[in-house]
This record gives sequence, structure tokens and C-alpha cells, in this order.
Amino acid sequence: MKKVVQCLAAILIVVVVFLAGAFIRLGIRTNNILEDYSSIYVNTKYNRPVYIEGIDVITQKISCGYACIEMFSKWDGGDITEETLFNEYGKVVTSNGPKFAEEMNKRFPGYTTTIHRYLTNTELIEAAYETLSEGIPVPFEWAAKYGDDWTLHYSLLIGMDIQNDNITVANPYGYIEEISVEEFLERTSFEAYDNMPFYFKMAFAIDLFDKNTIFTVRKNN
Repeated sequence: MKKVVQCLAAILIVVVVFLAGAFIRLGIRTNNILEDYSSIYVNTKYNRPVYIEGIDVITQKISCGYACIEMFSKWDGGDITEETLFNEYGKVVTSNGPKFAEEMNKRFPGYTTTIHRYLTNTELIEAAYETLSEGIPVPFEWAAKYGDDWTLHYSLLIGMDIQNDNITVANPYGYIEEISVEEFLERTSFEAYDNMPFYFKMAFAIDLFDKNTIFTVRKNN
């Protein structure tokens, strides 16, 4: 019995040390992405507003990941729906960023979707702006409110007007959001998520979820 207790204690110590290290690493990564981004307002590359037309905003019925794929499909002239995806798998397979990117690449072979995680604020703005400039909407992860509750959520970035401090998002909760750059970055970094439950914090710490994460989509040659 003593050996069992000692073994369990050792396992507990290893788990505690691992989690402590994971949270320290998360803090460092978070601090790194939250750099000053004021230079974007004087950078002439952002003088031209970019906006994607033809986005049919839907209200998700199954999952935000599937809903974003449906919106992207409709924009691209396809007929993929949340229902067809769920019926094929019998479950939701886009619960984290790599799986979402994998599904985008499977559903849209004419494009290559690449996940970018823990971008700095300026890197995120630049990558998103360049993709929008090519006429393609940008899927991304952020904190969003469903009623009074914060959630981890996928949406489509469809417009950026940096000079007028305006970001336009097609939110599959069923509406278009127009917000400031500051609010956009507070939510992509999840700094806006008040009172985040511990299990979500732990999920970020062990890399199940990521901050400042977008998906660039490029047409294949």
C-alpha cells in the first residue's frame, strides 16, 4: 500500500510540474503576441480598405467550425452545409485549429489553408490583410459572446479598414460585427475573455487551443 501511495504521489508531482511549466510557457507566449501595433496606422500598405463581397451570414445550428465552412463554401459557389458535414462524420471534427485547417483543405482542394498560431498583433494584421487583398475571406479563432457568456469561436474576417479603425467579421451566431482593431486583437488574444474557466486556461496551456490564430487561404496554381 505504501508503494502505491508513493507512486501516486510521484505521478501527482510530475503532473503539477508539467502544468506549472505549461502555464509559464503560455504566459511567455501571450506576452510575446501582445506587442505594440500602433505602426499599422501609419503604414501606407494599409491605406486601402479591403472587403469581401458575397458572404452569406448564417446562424449556426451545429458548430461554429462547420458554419464557417458552410459560409466559405457558399461564397465559393459550393453547397457544403453544417448538416452534410455532421451527417458524414456523425460528430464535430473541427474542435481545434489543426483539425479545422485539415477539414478546410479536404473540402476546398482548389485552395491551400494554412494555420498560423500565436502571431504577434502586427503579424496577424498583416497576414489577414494580405489574404483579404487577394479577395479571400479569412477564418480565425477568437473569443465571442453568446448572450452573456464568452465562448471560443470560429468566424470569418471579411473586411479591414485600418485607417478608419474598422474590422468586419461574419459571425456564425448570425450577424455581421464591425469592431475596432483594439477590440479585434483583444478577442483574438483572448484577453477579452473575462473570468475564463480554469479548464479553458489549461486547454490553452497544453496547446489544445491557441491565441492570435488565423487561417490563410490561398488559391492553388
